[in-house]
Amino acid sequence: MAGLPVAQPVGDRAVMEREGLQRLLEILGARGYQIVGPTFRDGAILYDELTSIDDLPVGWTDDQEGGTYRLRRRTDQALFGYGVGPHSWKKFLHPAVLRLWRARRDGLGFQFIPEDESPPRYALVGARSCDLHAIAIQDRVFVAGPYVDPAYKVRRENALVVAVNCEHAGGTCFCVSMGTGPKATFGFDLALTEVLEAGRHYFVVEVGTERGAEIFRGVPHREARAEERDAAERIVARAAERMGRVMDTTDINHLLYRNPEHPRWDNVAGRCLTCGNCTMVCPTCFCFIVEDVNDLTGEVTERVRRWDVCFTTQFTYTAGKPLRLSARSRYRQWLTHKVGSWIDQFGTSGCVGCGRCITWCPVAIDITEEVRAIRETDGARVGAVERPG
Repeated sequence: MAGLPVAQPVGDRAVMEREGLQRLLEILGARGYQIVGPTFRDGAILYDELTSIDDLPVGWTDDQEGGTYRLRRRTDQALFGYGVGPHSWKKFLHPAVLRLWRARRDGLGFQFIPEDESPPRYALVGARSCDLHAIAIQDRVFVAGPYVDPAYKVRRENALVVAVNCEHAGGTCFCVSMGTGPKATFGFDLALTEVLEAGRHYFVVEVGTERGAEIFRGVPHREARAEERDAAERIVARAAERMGRVMDTTDINHLLYRNPEHPRWDNVAGRCLTCGNCTMVCPTCFCFIVEDVNDLTGEVTERVRRWDVCFTTQFTYTAGKPLRLSARSRYRQWLTHKVGSWIDQFGTSGCVGCGRCITWCPVAIDITEEVRAIRETDGARVGAVERPG
């Protein structure tokens, strides 16, 4: 995709010592990047601004299950030894609140007020493979389609990505089922695998773009030895074996099209709070609402774009009334679109297997369990149709 980083490995893998990561951050900061990555705050590992490796969640890991997220100490000083938290990188590339334009009253009309600042040039440090796939999905929507979102495009083109391959598989992860991890294979400028073995702490580094190669030249490193490359591969393979969930995606779009009246929709509706947590934490959901707001004097007006969720009745308001009044219909729409009709619309599933929607659902609704329950009784429904209305 023009202007966006596509992994094209440059040379063999290299080894960077732990201290080299600090040097990398210094180089990125000196080049004008706003460095964002994982940090410990408010009882969770969140993505926020970093100034040094001391801001990383050193020695922390997480335990995740349906409706459960807890941090605990590791027995080592790993910098990236955790799964994904409640934040995703879309908060930087597709902001939750974005002012589209602002204007001031000028006689009988209005004068547009130019924006004073350009968006930051982000360096996304610690991006996991599932999230790289999520970014690629939003690229298709906002950049590669017939209607380009200029706000997303400029943020995306200026973003530099330092990926980290997973050592820790969370209890709700299922990226292996979705073919999205745990090893980063594209969409990065640099990809790191953190290794803590035999008293050593280092990173095996793969260069994904010429831009990444040029930046990495300023970091002390050497060519990786065979045993170091093998150690990195073992770590990723171990994470793949420890997935907390599995989803059978075989013909999944048509599976859901065939079952719009499956009783499982009533089952999940009895538990769903329609709170929208699943869409807020999802790295691919991108629905938004546009609002016009005036100040109290009536002199200044602005148009603002905000994240929205398909679990509210207001979201479906069309031709004078909301169309999906029941929790059943709204959850069915979300799941069927996410892993079903998204494939027809964008050529890929809208789910990357990160497990966030399971972890952060207050009542522990499990997307993998809902698909499994429908699949187990597929074909038993009477009067099924190919696509829900």
